[in-house]
Amino acid sequence: MLRYRQVVRLLQRRTYSAGAANTGSGLPGDDESGKDDLHPIRRTLRLLGNDMRKVKEFFVPKDPEPEEDRILTQTKFQFAGEREKDPTLVDDFQTHCDVLIIGGGGVGSSIAYWLKEKARDGLNVVVVERDDTYAQSATRVSVGGLCQQFSLPENIQMSLFAAEFLRGAKKHFGEDVPLQFTPHGHLMLADEEHAESLMRSSQVQNELGARNELLTSDRLAIRFPWLNTKGIVLGCHGLEKEGWFNPLALLSNFRRSASGYGAHFVSGQVVDFEFLSQTDITVVGGSDEGSYTGLDKAVIQLADGTRRTCKFALCVIAAGARSGEVARLAKIGVGSGVLRVPLPIDERKRYLYAINSLAQSAPGMSMPMTIDPSGIFIRRDGLGGNYICGQDSVEDSHSSSVDPQYFDQHIRPKLAERVPALGEARVVDSWAGSYDQNVYDENGIVGAHPYYNNLYIATGFSGHGVQQSLAVGRAVSELIMDGQFRTIDLSRLSFDRLIVDQPMYELNNVLS
Repeated sequence: MLRYRQVVRLLQRRTYSAGAANTGSGLPGDDESGKDDLHPIRRTLRLLGNDMRKVKEFFVPKDPEPEEDRILTQTKFQFAGEREKDPTLVDDFQTHCDVLIIGGGGVGSSIAYWLKEKARDGLNVVVVERDDTYAQSATRVSVGGLCQQFSLPENIQMSLFAAEFLRGAKKHFGEDVPLQFTPHGHLMLADEEHAESLMRSSQVQNELGARNELLTSDRLAIRFPWLNTKGIVLGCHGLEKEGWFNPLALLSNFRRSASGYGAHFVSGQVVDFEFLSQTDITVVGGSDEGSYTGLDKAVIQLADGTRRTCKFALCVIAAGARSGEVARLAKIGVGSGVLRVPLPIDERKRYLYAINSLAQSAPGMSMPMTIDPSGIFIRRDGLGGNYICGQDSVEDSHSSSVDPQYFDQHIRPKLAERVPALGEARVVDSWAGSYDQNVYDENGIVGAHPYYNNLYIATGFSGHGVQQSLAVGRAVSELIMDGQFRTIDLSRLSFDRLIVDQPMYELNNVLS
């Protein structure tokens, strides 16, 4: 297996302004009146002024360049590419890049945001997204939940970071696209079989900085009179840093901010890879021992059907439910040695329904997002007796249409049992979509691939990827920029656990 440490230089040596004349004093900007600069104080002030301008240029995004003056391929790796071969070639497609991100949903766009927020012009980032309307994106069927009620410390820490980030969202994103955070917490209900696990998880969550309370069946009935507690032994109620937000607004802010920093978003899909034999690298150990063949280019089919190639230094697979398919293009799961191990991502379908009820005993504005042991979930949606509810389906997920009978057959009976006042609620709207399900252990896969020395993976979050996208994007950017995790150690969520068969089971189905 290959192990490596990829370090990207953020700071590049900058030259003085090109038009400055040199009078022999060794100072930039000397002209015919430069004799005044012989005074040591004036000369020092001029040097400080130049330094301050360079600091400002590095940290403050530049205004977009006119289309005719734009440099189409900016990269510190200085590939010899199509533009050098044909100087007349003018379009927006990046034939070369430093980092190619496959998938522009919540996770992929977050990675682009964090990379460009740190590196600005020092890194050329390209994001390929096949559905730029996000009609089929997992973000579209997200309920926007933010919750720390996980069983694994890594997931708890990522959600805590998301809560802290969203608290200062205006500082990061401005006020153009508000996230509409509603801080009414989550209520996770457990039957007798899962009560002990819920109790242990709550203890870990509070030790790590979350704040929630455990409520017995009797206390639940008093606190939430609209709730039928039949069959419920215990409930965990989030008191702080929990609620829900607009997931499409978060995605929009990721894309807008990343684009503002210079990231390139391409409408298309990766349909193949081109490989490069590297004789200076030898694979040692395992059945794949011998010469090394690495990833070199991605073949991208654009919206008009044409195919172009993009040469990259680093690649990130963050394609959601399609990640397993993209991995197979890179011979992951169909190769030899380590490459025999597939990326275990499948599609899981989620149905969402907007319902309305004007019943007097219906849950009020302080209702938390409620997750029932049966798998249904429900929360308020603004005023006027509106609610969002749904369920993850185990049925075939390749259709994006909503089964008209699904609500009445699978959701309404469970909803009426748990919240009787909503048993006759009217369905106002419905939609369906797919998210990436890790069929190995239902937990995210984050980090470098053990064979390819320029491939990272960020997928498989199994229904809670939107709330974790903030922390995952930052974590992958740290791996690329610094060669290691610096804030939250996600090493246990790497691809390596698939090879050594050590699953990291997430016991709590926390939705986002």
